[in-house]
Amino acid sequence: MRHIPPLTAHLMGVDTHEEPIVFMRSDCAICRAEGFSANTRLQVQAEEHSLIATLNIVSDELLAEGSIGFSDSAWEFLQLTEEQPVHVRHAPLVRSLSALRKKIYGHELNPLEIKSIVHDISRRLYSDIEIASFLTASAAGHLSSAEVTALTRAMVSSGNQLHWSGAERIFDKHCIGGLPGNRTTPIVISIASAAGLMIPKTSSRAITSPAGTADTMEELTEVDLSLKQLQDVVEQTGACLAAGGEVGLSPVDDLLIRIERALDLDSPGQLVASVLSKKVAAGSNHILIDMPVGPTAKLRSVEEANELAALFRQVAKAMNLQLRCVITDGTQAIGYGIGPNQEARDVLSVLRNSPEAPPDLAERSLFLAANMLSMASGETLDAVLPRAREILLSGQAWQQFQRICTAQGGLKTLQEAPHHCRLRAQRTGKLLGMDNRRLAQLAKLAGAPSSPLAGLRLHVKVGDSVIPGQPLATLYADTPGELAYARDYYHQNRDLFDIGVTP
Repeated sequence: MRHIPPLTAHLMGVDTHEEPIVFMRSDCAICRAEGFSANTRLQVQAEEHSLIATLNIVSDELLAEGSIGFSDSAWEFLQLTEEQPVHVRHAPLVRSLSALRKKIYGHELNPLEIKSIVHDISRRLYSDIEIASFLTASAAGHLSSAEVTALTRAMVSSGNQLHWSGAERIFDKHCIGGLPGNRTTPIVISIASAAGLMIPKTSSRAITSPAGTADTMEELTEVDLSLKQLQDVVEQTGACLAAGGEVGLSPVDDLLIRIERALDLDSPGQLVASVLSKKVAAGSNHILIDMPVGPTAKLRSVEEANELAALFRQVAKAMNLQLRCVITDGTQAIGYGIGPNQEARDVLSVLRNSPEAPPDLAERSLFLAANMLSMASGETLDAVLPRAREILLSGQAWQQFQRICTAQGGLKTLQEAPHHCRLRAQRTGKLLGMDNRRLAQLAKLAGAPSSPLAGLRLHVKVGDSVIPGQPLATLYADTPGELAYARDYYHQNRDLFDIGVTP
């Protein structure tokens, strides 16, 4: 093989998320000699670290002669220092791409093929386009239960795994999503862990919603914990409410979620593998799945929910997990807040038993907590629901939540959004329904979740009577521009609040 002289590393200060990008000058002698052009895939070697990156060509004034620029993620992955010698060559053949092509043509993959794809994604050998191709080929029910099981196992193996001594049963919960404001997890975990269940809860940030549990909890405490910090919190309190990104549990899932977010894609097989891989990696073996169903929720019908629940059960059985799926009402947003800050306000009001706490969020959280207690004890829901209610009403859940937050770095004070406006009814009538998807879109246009103070606060629920000029919701934003943009969307989509005319 012909010797290619090294280039010196330079951090460009370009955030490309997880996609590794390198930059070379248009007059670079190595580019010309090796035939490198824009979008060429290169293997980059820096001492013992190596990855495959996509080449971007820049003008001469942006990069010193003899240098190669790196995006933030590529620099971090290779653990580079400024002017460190770096070797580049044409990328070798990524053998798992043949399995990817097999899947694109609709064929079922065996566990070894799936493992090879996941392994190569974890080593940053796949471009974003290739990851998107895998996700797209796997969408719309094109993964069998055997493939989903193999994908789950491969994703677990891709990162760290937690093991908890002294506890045989480790619990967790997950909501399928698609229902704005459904921020039950902090409340459920506080109730159930106050009752003695061990729950190492890690949550993702929002994929296609205005807030994920991690986004909301970040308004209340530190969530980016190291693996050691997470273990310490659980050992101290019996639970945690952390973000999953920093602890390296199923890290390939984080790479896939980033592309899913860009595609606005959340396919059943990927969803099941994503959820269960994180739970298994966290050491959990008893898992509760909340499945909201409604005409504008992620799951539109009970039949669709039952199909997804069946897939969850098949994969859970293959992995020796105890799993319970519960179908819940997804016809309207839960609580009053939509967006990280507003949802955090609802969580605190329920835990503190405040008079203004949204009753639907409280009751939903009690129902889910009772299901976890039922899984633990084998008793019926009717038998354990009073116990869950007593833990909440007595203040034990609030005390437990404070312990968890203290162990994670302290309870934060909620801030106020600098800009807001009221969204008002135009006519007299009764609120017959609300469009969950467009409500979520409205909150996202206001800036949520990237601007955590942005979002909505609802002032009406389905069944309420309204009159002209009555506030239906308050819109919050960080900037006047975002507020105006979201307000314009509302004016063009007033029917997201379905107000029936009173006879």
